[in-house]
Amino acid sequence: MKQRIDFTQGNMLRSIVLFSIPLITGELLQNLYNSVDALVVGNFVDQYALAAVTVCGVIANMVVNFFNGMSVGANIVVAKASGSGDRARMQLAVRSAFSFGVVLGVLLSVLGILAVPQLLRFAGTQEDYFDAAQVYLRIYLAGLMFTVIYNNAAGILRALGRADIPFRILVISCGMNIILDLLLTGALRMGIAGVGLATVISQGTSAVLIYRAINRCIQGNCFDLLEMFHRGRGVIAEVLGVGAAAGIQSALIGFSNIFVTRYMTWFSAETVAGIGVAQRLDRFVILPAKSFGITMTTCVGQNLGAGHYERIRKGEQSCVAVALGVTLALSGIVYFFAPQCVALFNAEPEVVAVGVAMMHVLAPMFWIMALREILLGILRGCGHSVGPTILSLTGMVGVRQVFLAFTMRKSEAVEHIYYCYPVAWAATLLLLAIYYLIMQKRLLPNGEKL
Repeated sequence: MKQRIDFTQGNMLRSIVLFSIPLITGELLQNLYNSVDALVVGNFVDQYALAAVTVCGVIANMVVNFFNGMSVGANIVVAKASGSGDRARMQLAVRSAFSFGVVLGVLLSVLGILAVPQLLRFAGTQEDYFDAAQVYLRIYLAGLMFTVIYNNAAGILRALGRADIPFRILVISCGMNIILDLLLTGALRMGIAGVGLATVISQGTSAVLIYRAINRCIQGNCFDLLEMFHRGRGVIAEVLGVGAAAGIQSALIGFSNIFVTRYMTWFSAETVAGIGVAQRLDRFVILPAKSFGITMTTCVGQNLGAGHYERIRKGEQSCVAVALGVTLALSGIVYFFAPQCVALFNAEPEVVAVGVAMMHVLAPMFWIMALREILLGILRGCGHSVGPTILSLTGMVGVRQVFLAFTMRKSEAVEHIYYCYPVAWAATLLLLAIYYLIMQKRLLPNGEKL
């Protein structure tokens, strides 16, 4: 078994790179789930199915984002327990956090299925692709519990320094998803239902594999509801104390994306499809920054638990430098090769034109998101969640909605949708930077500055 990455000792830059590589690659593979769905329906079905997947993706992300945010709490709690060196404390934290994730995953899946028509109506889904969207979303939400279980378990393993395990599992499940997409939709002509089934089967496989992996890491059973309710209530309270704020933040950002989608549906299915492609390319560029943010949360959590405050500053400096370098490189690629990237999903001229135009607006601004994610990772690792959450929501939700409402009232131009994203990013970064500077002396227990 590979040795866990320990941020409390050794070369910090090396630890960050080694920890982040499988994490970034894993996030890349996970993003391929929906992107492969879009690629397959865009090439084997039509632009209406692509528009349906776009709308469903926004809704599904809103539901998934809540628990992905909640998993930040589990990450921090497990990282601190791991950094303390107390094995019994670590095992209790893992079992409680994992069991809590299973409960929430099942609950979200059931509630999501029941609310499919209402969610699609709220998102303003056009009648041209409403039925297709309903089929895809019902299937996707039926397997939502697997997605939640996997993402929560992956966060736990990363907190233990084992980012390599989620990566290996994602290689397997993503490969399955691609093969099943091509088989069910391309060969068997099952349409949009085929890509939904492929995703659920693949995510179910990843959930089973990661459950077994955690059991091996802690040398015991990580699923124990009785222990969670009796001995693990303190752990759950701590997970909720940090994770609830991050979960609400992520969910509300996802919720605000639905309002963006409502504006998108003012335009043609081709325009919706083009924006959807740009959004998928956007996620591929941003995911390294998100991964570095997770890396910093783990780094800060481990070093806080060990009392090595000076190493937090080293981690901060190294992570910012690497994250900016990677993000700027990817931004250049998608800017200059935007037509080719968009055409991979759908070659319809209107789809390509819209996707390219949006990417040319977003690409020069991705570095802002990189700094935002690093700041969020640092603050969450220090246990600060409420303040950053409020500020993130103000920027990502409030500023974006105000911008769209104001500009769309002036003129119903699709370009306003393009610009609402970098405007929100910049506002959020500014607010977080101000908070960071004000709170520096309060972030660490001894009053030292980061």
